[in-house]
Amino acid sequence: MIDIENKTDTIIDQNALEVISEAMSEKDIDLMLVTNQTIQEYNLQYRGKDVPTDVLSFPIDDNMPHAPLGSIIISLEYASNMAKELAHSLNDEVSLLLIHGILHLLGFDHEVDNGEMRKKEREWIEYFNLPSSLIERSIT
Repeated sequence: MIDIENKTDTIIDQNALEVISEAMSEKDIDLMLVTNQTIQEYNLQYRGKDVPTDVLSFPIDDNMPHAPLGSIIISLEYASNMAKELAHSLNDEVSLLLIHGILHLLGFDHEVDNGEMRKKEREWIEYFNLPSSLIERSIT
């Protein structure tokens, strides 16, 4: 199950996000949809970077069987700008960011792995018939 808290006025397809989260993990996921200003505050607090970003993931290190997988924060403002730039829908962009965030919650890290996250992300993107992934865009 995904618990979605939309702190913006932007409407998105929450059903698509539920389908993605349920396909990728049996554990609960908290998703907060925010503005650039809000995600910039989290980015500064947790990563020391005073800039807005698209997605942040916060895994829960807990081996309890019913513990949630973690929390994801997505900037709808950032996602909207990227969707316009890449000529696809906001819903597609948010779906891509959710897949990326869930993979981080599952322990993948494209900054240090040997392409495992990129491969897994590509598989999920093809499964859901979405446009180019976040990782693929950053390396091309």
